[in-house]
Amino acid sequence: MKITPFLRKSFETLLSLLYPPHCEKCGADTAAGIFLCHACGAEARRIEAPFCERCSEPFAGAIDAAFVCPRCGGQPNHFECAVTRYLSKGVVREFIHRFKYNGHFHLRHPLADWLAEVLEDDRIHAHPFDAFVPVPLHPARLRERDFNQAEVLADLLALRAGKPVLHAIHRIRYTTTQTRLERRQRMENLRNAFRVRQTALVQSRHLILVDDVFTTGSTVDECARVLREAGAASVRVVTVARG
Repeated sequence: MKITPFLRKSFETLLSLLYPPHCEKCGADTAAGIFLCHACGAEARRIEAPFCERCSEPFAGAIDAAFVCPRCGGQPNHFECAVTRYLSKGVVREFIHRFKYNGHFHLRHPLADWLAEVLEDDRIHAHPFDAFVPVPLHPARLRERDFNQAEVLADLLALRAGKPVLHAIHRIRYTTTQTRLERRQRMENLRNAFRVRQTALVQSRHLILVDDVFTTGSTVDECARVLREAGAASVRVVTVARG
């Protein structure tokens, strides 16, 4: 039997009353609403400059000015930029996996906290936008997981930003897992997998795509492509972490 979001939240509230709050990584006591103690929270690896202005890939060299990495420069994307503040490593990666695959739905809150930091980035707040668009799951995958992680995160981010969420894209073709595929193979795997529901929803609008992790960018690029072809004025991407 599937658990509705309302029942899930009610169950989490009951658990918080029965059990004192604690760090989700080491088990140390924490204040209510705090999911990581200070020491474990410090393990989250932030992306610091220098990094690619288009895909946020960090660079180990000494570069003072803004730059675009060779991959983005040599292979233009359909999105303007992909913004994230954390690497998908350590506690960040652990929380994402527990949230998506292990039913730890309460971890949406710390993930949304990390995601919300993108709103402070000049690539986002310096240019107005109209709405958030979550990357969709295929209906079969949605039935397996019971929720779309991108949609859950988009809803929480929208509350903080005061912007609407548009369910503008649906996934019309089931694709095999992309974990072991290279970028070119991922792009071929995703071709024609998405479709815009109604072009009127996106025409002339500045949109922010939301997903949990940016790896090669192939999924969000294909989503951005169909949005732009449907008339979107611009598409930017935000994620919790970068793989």
